[in-house]
Order: sequence, then C-alpha cells, then structure tokens
Amino acid sequence: MAGLRKDKDHKFDYGHALLLSGGAGKTGAARLAARGALRIGAGIVTLGVPGSAQMEVASHVTSIMLTRAGTGEELLGVLRDKRINALCLGPGLGLERARELVPLALGFKRATVLDADALSAFKSDPTELFCMLHDKCVLTPHSGEFERLFPDIAKKLSLVTDEGSTCSKADAAREAAARAGCVVLYKGADTIIAAPDGACSLNEARCERAVPWMATAGAGDVLAGFITGLLARGFSPMQAAETGAWLHVECARSFGAGLIAEDLPEELPQVFKQLGF
Repeated sequence: MAGLRKDKDHKFDYGHALLLSGGAGKTGAARLAARGALRIGAGIVTLGVPGSAQMEVASHVTSIMLTRAGTGEELLGVLRDKRINALCLGPGLGLERARELVPLALGFKRATVLDADALSAFKSDPTELFCMLHDKCVLTPHSGEFERLFPDIAKKLSLVTDEGSTCSKADAAREAAARAGCVVLYKGADTIIAAPDGACSLNEARCERAVPWMATAGAGDVLAGFITGLLARGFSPMQAAETGAWLHVECARSFGAGLIAEDLPEELPQVFKQLGF
C-alpha cells in the first residue's frame, strides 16, 4: 500500500513524477496535483512550468521540485531523464499547450495520467489522441470530458426505453477503455474504473461513503495527482486508478464538511494511520 516505506530505501525507489503546469495565474491545479502525488508516496515530484510561471510556482512550493518545461523543446530535454517514470498532463495546462505537449509526452511511453485540458484539447478529433495512447495511460474524464472524447458512447447513456437505460455507466467505461486502449476512470459519485480487457470496478461515494463536500474546485486535480504518484511508485494503471480513487474518497470522509481541495493530500497521513501504516 502507498504508505509503506522500507529500511534503507532511497527516494528514487519510489519514483519520480513530473506534472506540467499552466502559465502565470493558472498554476494552482497542477500544484494541487503535485502535492497529491508527493503525499501519496512518490519519491520525487517535479513541476514543469513555462518561464512566465516560474516565480509564481517557486513561491508556493518547497519539497516539490521545479523545472522549465514551457515549450516542446524544453519538455523533450526534461524527459531525457529516464528516472522520470510517471507524468501528469492536463490540470490547468491550457488547450493550446496541451495540443503541443501531450503528443511529445506520450511518445516517451512513460506511465501517464491525462486529465482536464489534456482531454478537452482533442475534442474535435478524439481519434488523434487515441492513436497516441499506450497501455500505461490513465484517462480521468468527468462527464463533460467523457462526452467530448466519446460522444457516441455518451449518447447511449442518455437513451432510455420502456425497459430502462440502454447502456450502463460501467458499459460505457468499458467501451471507452477498449477504444482508447488504456484505463479510463469515469468520474462521479459512482466512479467507474475500466481497463481495455474488460476489467471494471466501482468506487462509489454514496450512502455511508457519501462525501457531498468533495464537490469543490480542485478535487479532481488532486485525484489526478494521487494516481500519478501511485504510478511513479510502480502501481499498474488499473491499480493506481482504483487505489487513488478509493483513497480520494477516504480522505474526504476523514476530513469531513468544510473540505477544500488543499485538505485532501494533507489528510492522507491520517488515513494511512487509520489503515495501520
């Protein structure tokens, strides 16, 4: 589990995650994700930022490292470091930067979380994105992003006959994962995690696990960071998505009402303690 460390371990034994930030004034989402990746146990977390945001990010981070990765050329230089084994692109990245940087990042075949802008940037031609994806990827769409990438599948969800819905959310996530060729985490109170081979699991935040206070800006960015950190640690994409989603809800349950996104990573130590780590 994510909270464990062993004697004589080194930080690089727990992976190096790189998360790309947006420009000046748009760095908060990536910083939330980076904090989540670090708290969940990645050995090293680096934020790749454009020059315009370097001072802004530097004033907000301490244990999270910082590097210039504003252009495609800069990102290629950063990714020459083979110790970077997990990537996260999307939170606050911006659509234009996503269209430039996502193809370059995917070309390195590292474990990669694509969220937010990294998904929406390809809404005009989702097939362009699907052709670049590989089996170490995790897509984390909410319902709007899912509809942009998989409009035909999303349409099935809205079709209702006298016998009921023609397609369940689990069916939709499975079909999406098969098309994308990677794990798809379809967010919501009934989050579905599906793999291309048809494996599927439900992470429900309802009834005794209901966390309505998690409907707050940035919560999804933290989830992307949790998954990225677990990928850095060596979890498989399906394991990382399932574990990250479960811990995400547990952190919200542990903290309670009044939660904001910044609280989620900081609640992880308490959750780990409750789990016996």
